[in-house]
Amino acid sequence: MPKNCEIYGIGTTGSARKLIGLMLNANIVKNEITAHAVGTINFHPDVKTILEIGGQDSKIIIIRNGIIVDYAMNTLCAAGTGSFLSSQAKRLSIPIEEFGTYALNSKNPAKIAARCTVFAESDLIHKAQVGYCKQDIIAGLCKSIVLNYLNNVVKGKKIKGPIIFQGGVSKNKGVLKYFREILNEVIVDEYGHLMGAIGIAILSKKNKSEKSIDLNIKDINFITKATECDKCPNNCEILRIYKNDNQVDSWGSMCGKVK
Repeated sequence: MPKNCEIYGIGTTGSARKLIGLMLNANIVKNEITAHAVGTINFHPDVKTILEIGGQDSKIIIIRNGIIVDYAMNTLCAAGTGSFLSSQAKRLSIPIEEFGTYALNSKNPAKIAARCTVFAESDLIHKAQVGYCKQDIIAGLCKSIVLNYLNNVVKGKKIKGPIIFQGGVSKNKGVLKYFREILNEVIVDEYGHLMGAIGIAILSKKNKSEKSIDLNIKDINFITKATECDKCPNNCEILRIYKNDNQVDSWGSMCGKVK
């Protein structure tokens, strides 16, 4: 950070947004659905559908007249995400950055069962054993990512254009090719992999603090302690967060009896 720079807004989003927001004294904490929508609308005001595939999850966001009207996320399975592609790239000894180029050079994409990571890996090994070349296996993986997304995330939701494809996987030319084959016009912009961060930054700016925020936290000690509450039959697992031995928050209480 530049010297003499004062910060008046910090926003956090994503799976660890609450904990990181607490540590950084964030002035706004929002889920990634909201963050992605706000960031995308900033660049594409007329967007109607956002397709997002990241490293750990994937989602679809339906927007009408600048308002989120529906959304869905993938299940806990990692099939169809960036981490899945990355692990298969390592298995094939190919840099993930070259995956798209390999896929575009395929003339006969292999059929890969990608609804489950275990089945996909087994199918990939089988295809290699029976003689499929790497280009066809990789193209098959890219196509299976698209089909898995449409079948298990979209699940019949009405996709209308303009359609924006974002997340790290949007940079994969092979996956983009098969999305465009099925959905026709799909837009990917240079900031697609950063749209959640851009969206939360916009929201933070709109709700900026009156006082500057101190980011000097290297000497602050944050720890978490988990306990099980016995005050009611729920037996909730309570996670307590301490800042320099002082409890600053707790999470997990279903009945609200524990603070």
